[in-house]
Amino acid sequence: MTVLEDRIVMAEQSDELSLDKMFEWIEPAPEGFKVEIVRGAIYMTPQRDNHWDIILDIVEQLREKYPRKRVKSDVRIDYPGHLNGFASDVVALKEGAVKDDKGRWRHQDVEFVAEVISKGTAANDYGPKLETYAAAEVPVYLIVDPYTCEWHLHTRPKGGEYRANLTLDFGDEIDLTQTPVGITLTTDEFPHERQAGNSAEAAPTAEQ
Repeated sequence: MTVLEDRIVMAEQSDELSLDKMFEWIEPAPEGFKVEIVRGAIYMTPQRDNHWDIILDIVEQLREKYPRKRVKSDVRIDYPGHLNGFASDVVALKEGAVKDDKGRWRHQDVEFVAEVISKGTAANDYGPKLETYAAAEVPVYLIVDPYTCEWHLHTRPKGGEYRANLTLDFGDEIDLTQTPVGITLTTDEFPHERQAGNSAEAAPTAEQ
């Protein structure tokens, strides 16, 4: 058992486990790694070139509507549920968004989230994060999968789930004009992981 695991067990036994405490244990994060906590589990994910290219593409397109200070990447935001401290790939905040008393952005002000699939965290993006964003009533959750060359759009959260779901291919436009985002995103320049010689990884099956 590692020192970190020892600390987690001790905290759980004394009911002192919290997101702040867990993030303190892992700071500073290793350079080049994204760190977040999903349902009490710590994940450190290395950023890939293609991964970052897609993130930057989305950010640049969101800037058509959103000022720079309302678009975030890899910034911790705490969500409802058990120990959920996410550092989403892309977040767009609504107008008038304010930080909480700890100096962090609030999930109530999140208008758009995009997660770009990595092999090590795909299960989170398709599973716990999807459920958590829906429960938090984030209006738009976009999953971009460079392994399958597909994107999955989830909108209209209600009762802890997204009522509208759409899956299309890279090259197809993402129409967000009927959502609070209000613009259309292009996907023509999203790079494919298989272009770099990686084998395709199938996405978990989901009802569409």
